[in-house]
Amino acid sequence: MKELASDEKIATVMVYTNTMLARGEVVAKENARVSIWLRTQGVPNYIHLYKPQVISFLGSAPKTFSFSEMFIPIVQVVAFHLAPPAQDPLDYDAGEANRMMQLLDVMIGSFLLKGKIRISMQTDVATSLDVMRASWMSLYEAEITNPYLPQFNVRVPMLLVNPNQVSFGIT
Repeated sequence: MKELASDEKIATVMVYTNTMLARGEVVAKENARVSIWLRTQGVPNYIHLYKPQVISFLGSAPKTFSFSEMFIPIVQVVAFHLAPPAQDPLDYDAGEANRMMQLLDVMIGSFLLKGKIRISMQTDVATSLDVMRASWMSLYEAEITNPYLPQFNVRVPMLLVNPNQVSFGIT
């Protein structure tokens, strides 16, 4: 790993694609909110992970790998969050009028996420998704599981998903 500059920090993140999960460290600016990093102007073309542990879902059974470094193309990233227990402040004002939390199930490759989106009280989920033009969408109070990994159960206060690469369900 490169030596950190005085204005840098290390954050442990989890990166999901349609075929794998990677957990590793990223280098970020000290004042950066890593949880919303993918929505910022300075996001690179690749997420550069240090010391990643990877679970691949290609083939008949999940396989694990470790690397010293890994580069994941941003275009393949489907979901992203700080690894628990780390967390940043949430990205909304709880006092904002006319907003509500809507429960959703989200399919991220073989992962199932149960969480909430924040939408206008004047609309519904279908309309909100249809008019949204953001590349990254925040989900809150999320529980992430995977049927191929019975022991995998991650709870995070917030994560980002690419709404164009996931499927949404309402139960």
